[in-house]
Amino acid sequence: MPRLLGVDIPGKKRVEYALRYIHGIGPARAKSIVEVIGLDPAKKADDLNDEEMRKILAIIQGEYRVEGDLKREVSSNIRRLISINSYRGVRHRRGLPVRGQRTSTNARTRKGPKRTVGAVRDKAARQAMKKD
Repeated sequence: MPRLLGVDIPGKKRVEYALRYIHGIGPARAKSIVEVIGLDPAKKADDLNDEEMRKILAIIQGEYRVEGDLKREVSSNIRRLISINSYRGVRHRRGLPVRGQRTSTNARTRKGPKRTVGAVRDKAARQAMKKD
């Protein structure tokens, strides 16, 4: 398994797909990196030599913000939104969808599992609620 920027990329996959395991590199960026270096698109990540690895690393570090820097920037942007009390910041703070999605139904990814509010009709469920 080759290692780039502290991330183990899968060696059995083509370079274009293996690069996507680095946070901040998606399909378009991975394809452009392979084209700029002039690699064979069918080449596996295990077959890369040191020179090609160095070229890939130089392009990624020179042109893109990836991994820790990118995560730090995104989290600081979210903290800034929260601190200025913008609408998006409030949505982040409450754990609700930020980009205008409906919340009356769906939105389970952001809201988490359903929590029943109000009367519980099942007797066994009421007993379990009393014990907690």
